[in-house]
Amino acid sequence: MGVFIFPAVVSVVASLAAFVWGGLAALFLVVLLAVLETTLSFDNAVVNAKVLSRMDARWQNLFLLWGIPVAVFGTRFVLPIFIVAVAAGLSPIAVTALALFNPNEYGAYIEEVHVAIAAFGSAFLFMVSLKYFFNERKTVHWIEIVERYLSRWGGIEAIEVALTLSVLLLCAFLVAGKAATIVVAGVIGVVLFIVIEGVAQSFEMQAGVSAAGTGLALFVYLNVLDAAFSLDGVVGAFAITSSIPVIIAGLGIGAVFVRAFTVYLVRARTLETLIYLEHGAHYAIFGLALAMLATIFVRVPEAVTGLIGLVFIVLAYISSRREMRRLGRKIPTRHP
Repeated sequence: MGVFIFPAVVSVVASLAAFVWGGLAALFLVVLLAVLETTLSFDNAVVNAKVLSRMDARWQNLFLLWGIPVAVFGTRFVLPIFIVAVAAGLSPIAVTALALFNPNEYGAYIEEVHVAIAAFGSAFLFMVSLKYFFNERKTVHWIEIVERYLSRWGGIEAIEVALTLSVLLLCAFLVAGKAATIVVAGVIGVVLFIVIEGVAQSFEMQAGVSAAGTGLALFVYLNVLDAAFSLDGVVGAFAITSSIPVIIAGLGIGAVFVRAFTVYLVRARTLETLIYLEHGAHYAIFGLALAMLATIFVRVPEAVTGLIGLVFIVLAYISSRREMRRLGRKIPTRHP
């Protein structure tokens, strides 16, 4: 459990800073955002753990420690500013000034670019989930009637790309006024997934490539995956507060704990014993992608989005425990 010491320290420091800065009201909002970010990101942690298990211990530590600035300031502060700057035709400096000194107007801009964020995030997450299920080499199935059928279709080259692009084109047709935004942002999400996943796999397959090269590629992939998961959460955070420091502190605490939980899953070899947990996480990712896409048309409460992931993770956990008891295998409760 030592992996959680650093997140605990970060949480205490950020909470004290919030209290000094804005009193009990700011502290309450930081705790609320941290709890929401943590509880709604278990599916992210499970998928990250699968990728992290392909990295050596050095890169796992880098993911936990040095990846935190990327998660807190990069994904949850810098990236939204860059998206707003591109969409609104403003300079990043001007948008940063809005975020720091005029958060209400910045929040309005965030809402305006929500279609682009939703299209990018949903496309990337569709690729993550469909790539997992459309795999003809996949032999372990949780919901067999679904997964066995999808696995057979995995022999069709790039079927996940075709389906994702088809969904984007359908949405663009239904929302003609935002068609270009949906298509461009969605295609960027698809291309980004293909490039990063391809580079990581290429490094792993080449015997002459160092562990550092593979670790770097997977590190980049994990941070892009984290961005896809978290962008919609940044938009949702503005429904709770428009204070940028509070949003960064709250979501940052959640991000740190999610990353610590990811490392714990790897070191405890949880995915090796809870065999359906990864399946549940990818169903949850597919549900999150659908929910993000739905926000283009209607308002989807964050509680609904989070509940989708939580339900799949809990059910997968229960099924995994039942299967382990059936096989008579023990589930480790501590680090090996």
